[in-house]
Amino acid sequence: MRAKTVEDRQILELIDPIAESIGLEIVRVRLMGGTLRRRLQVMAERPSDNDIDVGECARLSRAMSEVLDVADPIAGEYLLEVSSPGIDRPLTRLKDFDLFEGLEARLETDRMVEGRKRFKGIVAGVDGENIAIDLDGEDDTALIPFDWLVDAKLVMNDALLKRGAAIRAARGEPEDDGLPEGAPEDKNNTTKTSEDDA
Repeated sequence: MRAKTVEDRQILELIDPIAESIGLEIVRVRLMGGTLRRRLQVMAERPSDNDIDVGECARLSRAMSEVLDVADPIAGEYLLEVSSPGIDRPLTRLKDFDLFEGLEARLETDRMVEGRKRFKGIVAGVDGENIAIDLDGEDDTALIPFDWLVDAKLVMNDALLKRGAAIRAARGEPEDDGLPEGAPEDKNNTTKTSEDDA
């Protein structure tokens, strides 16, 4: 799932060793857009803590550009984007289902499984080559072959936001209160809800 198309896979083969040489792992590669100006989106991270900083993104981008310019696997112009996978990240490798056990995810398979292709539930780890997920409304943990997945992504919710805040706190980063930098905090600010109208 790190690469969807033949073109994506060719690019991944070129850039995987580059990322490894600077201590990073490629999470996902997607070449998007039509024939005029395409966008090559590369998500990467440090394997040690599943994060990446701006300097590492720039370093990887420069190193990749050199190789891609020589190999020329993409016809025409393209824009290269290197970024972190983000908080509601895609789950593209089998190990991701162990790393993010206990968090909610949405999955899509390439075939029908008990009458459906889309699933939502709590990631419950890995069993061999299967991912385990506690599906909404089901008592038993479902096992889905990893090879059947075409898409998997963490769901943005309170548990995921708390996890992100805990990671930032462990690194000594300030807590994001949602206010623009330097804005005074208004403790009297209230939001009217439909219940107030009742």
